[in-house]
Amino acid sequence: MSRSLTLDLNKLDLDKTTVRKARRLAKKVGKPIVKLAKQHTTVSVERATLRLAGLGGADPDGTPWVNRLVDAVRADTGLQHGIALPVWDALRRGEAPDLMTLAQKASAGEARFRLPEGRDARRAESESRRAVHKGIKLIDRRRKERDRMITQIGDAPSQPWIYLIVATGDIMEDIPQAQAAAREGADVIAVIRSTGQSLLDFVPEGATREGFAGTYATQENFRLMRAALDETSRELGRYVRLTNYASGLCMPEIAALAGMERLDMMLNDSMYGILFRDINPIRTFVDQRFSRQVHARAGIIINTGEDNYLTTADAVEAAHTVTTSQLLNEYFAKEAGLEDWQLGLGHAFEIDPAVPDSFRLELAHALLARELFPDAPLKWMPPTRHMTGDIFRGFLLDGFFNLAGALTGQGILLVGMMTEAVVTPWISDRDLALRNVRYVMRAAGGLHEDFRPHPDGFIVRRAHQVLAETIELLEDIAHDSDDAGDPPLLAAIADGTFGLMKRPPGGGKGLDGVAAKADDYYNPAVDLMEGE
Repeated sequence: MSRSLTLDLNKLDLDKTTVRKARRLAKKVGKPIVKLAKQHTTVSVERATLRLAGLGGADPDGTPWVNRLVDAVRADTGLQHGIALPVWDALRRGEAPDLMTLAQKASAGEARFRLPEGRDARRAESESRRAVHKGIKLIDRRRKERDRMITQIGDAPSQPWIYLIVATGDIMEDIPQAQAAAREGADVIAVIRSTGQSLLDFVPEGATREGFAGTYATQENFRLMRAALDETSRELGRYVRLTNYASGLCMPEIAALAGMERLDMMLNDSMYGILFRDINPIRTFVDQRFSRQVHARAGIIINTGEDNYLTTADAVEAAHTVTTSQLLNEYFAKEAGLEDWQLGLGHAFEIDPAVPDSFRLELAHALLARELFPDAPLKWMPPTRHMTGDIFRGFLLDGFFNLAGALTGQGILLVGMMTEAVVTPWISDRDLALRNVRYVMRAAGGLHEDFRPHPDGFIVRRAHQVLAETIELLEDIAHDSDDAGDPPLLAAIADGTFGLMKRPPGGGKGLDGVAAKADDYYNPAVDLMEGE
């Protein structure tokens, strides 16, 4: 399965001026969203700040103390100033000796908060910065720890990294499954998150033994799985990466917890929560910018969710929306500080197999993504929409998916399961799926070196068509603003441009957790990440 990923990235003869135009348009569309994100904060951003300062745990009812404290500060001073100055001012005034006690007293109505001024404000700012800096430095240490382990133990032999999901709902069952998968050749273990967690406006506490089609993302679950995979990494002589989900209403907090517990990849798409979980667009864009700043600091690779568009829209007709989203995700990620090697931009093998030349179309789309983002470890997703329950057909489709990945040099290959449409895959299903990957990768070897589509052939023409449609869509979005003066991308999302989902900027879950920043807004976490 080991092979070089040294690629000839000019097989499609893409015009450099055209590619630059596409990126320039993506920036034009994305820049107003970044401005909007900078002008707002959310309850989750403020809670993530407290987590970086060391506040954890939950009350007897399971409500995290960060939720209790932010809610209390918000009731007294509002969210628009940030919570840092009121919280550390309260500590300085003797309301409580530490954050935990302050949260407990605030929950009981025994602490009051104010917005300090003058010298009091400056002292609260300094102390909040010092406290949050400890969390940032912990993330820095975890990143160095990863680098040190890779140097000492060794890394996966080469890309594509083989990415496998575990999803029992019970972290204690996930661990042996993850370790078994790593022993069978998986390079990346993704602990898929419990259904519905993205709509919880709090992060559950502790190790969890029950979930729904997945396991809850908690700090303790992160710690347990990371420790188990470290043990297996030493056993195998290669570092096994761990993935979870920084999405939903608690995206910033989960990103912070992932950084502190040394996760390696996080699902983190700029529009997924808006389109497929009906989370408010403004809330999502504010939260994703902060979360990506944390990921940049932590050296975490993000995985974006463009593959999901093709589960609701036609994979041929909507191919250009995937490329458009990839360009936007790239812009948002780099603006937040992420580097090319951290951009696991998503795309998928989702064309109906009944479509004539479906495999050639898949190759065109995959090769276009590979050449547009030559330094990004693209995340290539297996077929799901057209898995029918016929496991033999499904196994063959997954083999074609693996072959397309080998031909086009994908960086992160998610293992497809032939029982995808039947049951939650068993360990035996995962074993067969890994055998499929191993066979194709060994048999194909460096086939990407020999694969060169005809310059005037079907694959090249199709790739150029998708890029042209992408530019046309970006131009339409850039020049189409609604009457309220919202950023044009918000209007495009409201019109159902992506994944056929119509999500207006004033709708969706979580809008009540958003606040426009006041002139005196202060957040030490943002200050530290942007200042350094």
